[in-house]
Formats: sequence, C-alpha cells, structure tokens
Amino acid sequence: MLVAMDNDFPRPFPTGTALASLCEQVAERADTTRTVGPWRSGVFQAFAESGCLAGWIAPADGGTAAAEPAIMDLLVEVASRCLTSALALTQWASAVRILGRTDAVSRQRLLPALAAGRQFTTVGISQLTTSRQHLARPAVSATAGPDGWRLSGVCPWVTGADSVQTIVTGAVARLSSGEAEPRFFAIETASPGVIVEPPLEMLALSGSRTSCVRLEDVPVVAEIPPTGPAGQTGGLGTTALALGSTRAALRLIDHEADRRHSLGLVVAELRREADALGLEFQQAARSGCDAASRNNLRQRANSLVTRAAQASLTASKGAGFVVGHPAERLLRESMFFLVWSCPQPVTESLLCDLAGLAAD
Repeated sequence: MLVAMDNDFPRPFPTGTALASLCEQVAERADTTRTVGPWRSGVFQAFAESGCLAGWIAPADGGTAAAEPAIMDLLVEVASRCLTSALALTQWASAVRILGRTDAVSRQRLLPALAAGRQFTTVGISQLTTSRQHLARPAVSATAGPDGWRLSGVCPWVTGADSVQTIVTGAVARLSSGEAEPRFFAIETASPGVIVEPPLEMLALSGSRTSCVRLEDVPVVAEIPPTGPAGQTGGLGTTALALGSTRAALRLIDHEADRRHSLGLVVAELRREADALGLEFQQAARSGCDAASRNNLRQRANSLVTRAAQASLTASKGAGFVVGHPAERLLRESMFFLVWSCPQPVTESLLCDLAGLAAD
C-alpha cells in the first residue's frame, strides 16, 4: 500500500500525544499485521502519515532528521504494541541510513519518496555481518561492467522483500586492482534477476515476511561508498525492541496481578530492572556509547525480555500455554532476540549464561 501525502508533509516527528495516537493505530492493526505484515495492514501508511518515517532522513533529502533519543523512544513504544511492526521499521530505517551515505543524485531520487511513504525499502546485509560467514565464496558478489555494478548471489534474510520497491544489500566487490571489498548497493525488486522466495514460516514474527532473495546478474540503482566496516550488528535499535517487548510482558503480568496480589512483587522487581536499563539506554541514545557498552545493554535486554516473557506465561497459567494467548506469543517473540543481529560477544555471553558459565 503506497501513500499519498498532503501538503503538510513532512510533519514533525511524533512525540507525546502524536506518538500515543500512532501507537494506538499500531495496536489496533497488530493482529492483522502479524498475519499479513505492516505494509498490507496499513501500519506503514500510519508511520508515513504521522511523520515517523521522515525522522530518519535529512531535511535536504525530504526528511526532518529527528533526534536519536526521540527515535529510540518511538521504537520502544511501537515494539510494546506490535513487535512485527517495530522489526519492519528497523529494517526500513537501516536501509535509509545507508542510503543517506550515497551520492546526492541517488539520494534525491530515492529518499524523498521513502520519507513520504510513496515507496518502501528494506535491508538485506546479514551476509556481510552475521550469516554465511563460514563460506569460502561470498554469498553475494558484485561485478563491474560497462553499465555499472551487477550483483549475483543469495541474501538469506530480507524482511518484507515481497512488499518493497528497493532493497539495500551488501556484496563483495571485485575491484580493478584485484582486491575484494565489501560494499553496500541498492537494487529494485522489479529488476530482472531478482527472485524473492516465499516468506519463511518462523517461530515468531512470520508477519515480517522475511524471505531469501536470490540475485542473478541484477543491476544496481545506487552504490554506497565504503566507510570502514561493511556492517554493524547490535545497534541500539535491537535493544529498543527488546525493551518494548518487555513492557508488553509486564502489562500482561500487571493484568494478572489485579486478581492475584502475590504477583505484585514479581512485576515490581521486573519493572525496576526495566526502568533502570531504560535509563541507561536513553543515556546511550543521547550521548552515544562504544561497542562494548552497546553489547552490554543488548545482553542485559535480551536476558530481561526472555525472563519477562517466561514470567508472563507462568502468571497466565495454563491459559497462557494455548496458541493465540498473548503470553504464548510473547514467549515465542522473545526467542527472536537470541538470534537477531547478535554480535559475537553477545551470543557468547548468552550461551555462557545458559550453561551456567562465567563469561570472560
């Protein structure tokens, strides 16, 4: 579903009552979103109309450049209503942030339409960061020709691949010097040679319509200049979503505590931990943090969201074990954080915790 914006666009990034209104729309569409995805449920239209999407894009490129703390607040709030919507939004945001580094002509061709919701995009770069790193050959290769770069290979994890017009992906480019260098490129999903496989049926979040995308000599529409490492995992956005999902679990335990006062101490202690972690998270969003601090926040958020989800299931008793109950869904969704964009130190710390070992 593409969006026709009015003359008031771009609106200010939603905060306060505007954010509350947006989150209400996300919650109302959550059941549909979990089945068909936020592109078809109307959630992405709501993001665009609220001014949310423009916040990730510079004013010169059609956006409003919202402050990082406001962006992180929004991700937490959206995730607490619908994790599927929040996941899709982070993938859109990763794509536009990478596109913000391309040349001015490409930015003007792509970013204003993305800010307004007239086009949608997503990112598929796990093959450069966490997936298929053991293979001898690159998962996606870029070859230079007379008409520009062309991509061939497999992008194993692409959220919303069948619902967007462009994909920002990563490939190992063979340079004229003979050296190989990882780079980002944008491709159009309608291009010949783009094969989007059916969305994966996953333990949770199947509504994200995450697919494997195969590329066969696909032309690129934008090249992003290399700036150091090809990709970064474990940004603050992943922690924001874990905090949001934790809030959803705490609301469910609160509901059960209204009838069973013995749960009051449990929810109070989990909320104390969530609030303390949230304060550190917001400080990191305001001031920035190094990779070690970012990984520490992520690891603690992962631990918290899985424990809160288990507590919500326990509090819900047998009813929570039935498919369709919120506790059952929250428990499955919490498992996502154990595999999504986890830097190696976070993965190792989680495995040590599960094995009862002290992390180095």
